[in-house]
Amino acid sequence: MFTPDRYRARAAEYTELARTAPTPEAAQEFTDLKRSFATLADNEQWLSDNYDQTIHAKADAGTGETVVALDKLSLAVEEEQILRYLGAALIMQWNTLPQKLQRELFDMAGSMGELLDTPALRGQIARFLHKHKNDAR
Repeated sequence: MFTPDRYRARAAEYTELARTAPTPEAAQEFTDLKRSFATLADNEQWLSDNYDQTIHAKADAGTGETVVALDKLSLAVEEEQILRYLGAALIMQWNTLPQKLQRELFDMAGSMGELLDTPALRGQIARFLHKHKNDAR
């Protein structure tokens, strides 16, 4: 498992690779990877700092079954989990959606980020959808 420091180290590696990239396209790809690893570092740091406010799985002493304890679960964390489940369900059914609906969802998702990052976000979404186009339906 990666720690925030390891993610930050990887981000620094990609920063250097972007600086010495042979083409602008390669530099952009390395910059995107750097940004992803920096985000992962921030997420891991947040999870570490807010451990007592997140969901923890533990074994029930009586049955041995895993029980989810809702330790101060905030509404934002709960909503994020729901959005993850909905997103996963949508991706699993992506190929069965009409092409017009796929395009509308793609356009809406691509416009969710910062205005200057829209082309990069759209590229990431397109690569993700292409990579998972033949996943289980």
